[in-house]
Formats: sequence, C-alpha cells, structure tokens
Amino acid sequence: MVMHKYNNHLTNLARANRKAGNLSEALLWNELKQNKMGVSFTKQKPIGNYIADFYCAEKNMVIEIDGWSHDDKYEYDKERDEYMKSLGIHVLRISDIDVKRDMNNILVWIKHNIDNI
Repeated sequence: MVMHKYNNHLTNLARANRKAGNLSEALLWNELKQNKMGVSFTKQKPIGNYIADFYCAEKNMVIEIDGWSHDDKYEYDKERDEYMKSLGIHVLRISDIDVKRDMNNILVWIKHNIDNI
C-alpha cells in the first residue's frame, strides 16, 4: 500500500466534500464502499494539492467523476491526471451522466481495471 503526501490545508475541504457530495458520487459510493468491489476505497482523498473523488490504496487507483463542473477544466484535469500518474496512480475518469444512466457497465469497467492493475 502506498501513502501519498498531501496539502494539509485540503483536509477540511475534503471532509466537507464527503458530507456534501453529489448524486453521481453518492450512487457510485454505494457500489464502492464496504469492499463491494473486492478492494477498499476512500472518498474525497487528498493527494498532493488535489482531492480525488475515490481512492483505492491497495491498487493505487483514483476514480474521478466528471460532471458539468469539469466542462471548462480540461487543462486542470490534464495537469491533475499527469500529477497522479507521476505518483504511479491509475486514474479512471467516468462521466457523471454514465454513472446515472449505465451503472452496471461502469461497475464492470471498474472491476476490470481493478483486476488488471
């Protein structure tokens, strides 16, 4: 298991994000929590100067849900992904709409990635 350094100033923001969340995050969290995928995930995990939506330490994997708030953040998301990858973290990006409309296939895809890391 890998421990990643993070900006301590993000701790309170991550805690607030865990409580607030959005529908897609809540729906996916119901499928990821309590080792339902065979590995443990944490929600709103600070890593470096970023907060990952979901993080699996065992597989060193991040899952990000991209909704409308990411529409104008291509460069930010690219920089964030490159940083995560520089730490050896596998990044899975899922669209908000896919979580809401096609959860079964999303879970198959996530499980496939878990099994192949």
